[in-house]
Amino acid sequence: MKFYSTNNKQTHVSFREAVLKGIADDGGLFMPNEIPKLPESFFREIEKYSFQEIGYEVAKFFIDDIDEQDLRRIINQAVSFPAPLVPLSENISVLELFHGPTLAFKDFGAQFLANLIEHYLKDEEKETLILVATSGDTGSAVANGFYEKRGIKVALLYPGGKVSKTQEQQLTTLGKNIFAFEVEGVFDDCQQLVKQAFHDNELKNIFSMTSANSINIARLLPQSFYYFEAYKQIKDKSLPFVISVPSGNFGNLTAGLIAQAMGLPIEKFIAAVNANDIFPKYLENGEYKPKDSVQTISNAMDVGNPSNFARIISLFDNDVESIRNTISSSSYSDEQTLSAIKEVKEQFGYTIDPHGAVGYLALKKYLENCENKNVNAVILETAHPSKFSEIVDEVLNEKTKMPERLSACLVKEKKSVLTQKDYASFKEALIKTIT
Repeated sequence: MKFYSTNNKQTHVSFREAVLKGIADDGGLFMPNEIPKLPESFFREIEKYSFQEIGYEVAKFFIDDIDEQDLRRIINQAVSFPAPLVPLSENISVLELFHGPTLAFKDFGAQFLANLIEHYLKDEEKETLILVATSGDTGSAVANGFYEKRGIKVALLYPGGKVSKTQEQQLTTLGKNIFAFEVEGVFDDCQQLVKQAFHDNELKNIFSMTSANSINIARLLPQSFYYFEAYKQIKDKSLPFVISVPSGNFGNLTAGLIAQAMGLPIEKFIAAVNANDIFPKYLENGEYKPKDSVQTISNAMDVGNPSNFARIISLFDNDVESIRNTISSSSYSDEQTLSAIKEVKEQFGYTIDPHGAVGYLALKKYLENCENKNVNAVILETAHPSKFSEIVDEVLNEKTKMPERLSACLVKEKKSVLTQKDYASFKEALIKTIT
């Protein structure tokens, strides 16, 4: 399998090169030349497969330079925690993606990527630098995945004052080969710094560099696994399958689109967004107009220029009408999000985090406007509510139970490097800190 750049479909690289480069030389994102269809027998018999076996059956079509034994090992190490489908009502369920080490869905992609890169670089002498821009959960998931990996250093860039206290503690307390950079700006500034670094020849001479953001194709691939895992757990598979995806940089949604292209019978994706409403406006008028991101309580979705938009339009050959037929999208304010957290608790007895609450609101709107309400509707719950306890506890007037692995990091010492958002300042801080 070869991979092309979204900026030039004539570019063809191997999976290994796509993973280790992270981003194409022309600034595009890598996509597979083709998306193979899984056999119908796979879907008929999907309940017989373990989560790890599902991952292997999907991944083997894209990764042809790792033997079966090593690929299964990499997947088994990454998919070492469940993704249970929890019913809220007869036709609405929540797919809990927060049972990994950092209590966020990004653990799947980060653990997979870390084990994959370690495998690819096991014989390399040059040190590797992983650059990561994070609006919250990506950084801690990547830090955990790459922690103490030999020959690898990680630079985490996060917007100062714009992640939750819990998220910041997860980002800044590991130490050793993990370095946190607190950028005086917004997530989009962090993302831009990462992209600029990839075109810096001086840094390239010092390090082999790659990214662990959802711009890396190896982050997306394992995220597609749990869409199949959700379908496996649905009891009546004859009903239409719709799925609401809290969306920021749109990597999670893109992974679902890849799963759909492989034959997974998803009738509709619902891209649930907060006040950063670039995508619903694009569906409305066909014009993509990035803008500065707005800070919200669902901070992992605070993205004003989603990188994976390039992959979405590539999948659909830039046909906005086809995108509209596959994806609906709606935007919600913080006030609506807080009300939704309360509503989900009162109606279903379930504690949902702010991102999942946005997903709930978008699904609710979709079902209200849908003629056939007899569907299998799934909301992706992307983070444990205790990661946002200052928000959730206040609105519910109760204490959210915090897993021990999260509470333990809250008492550790924060270690971060403060930097301005211009590239020269960041590069100086990066070289001084890491070399």
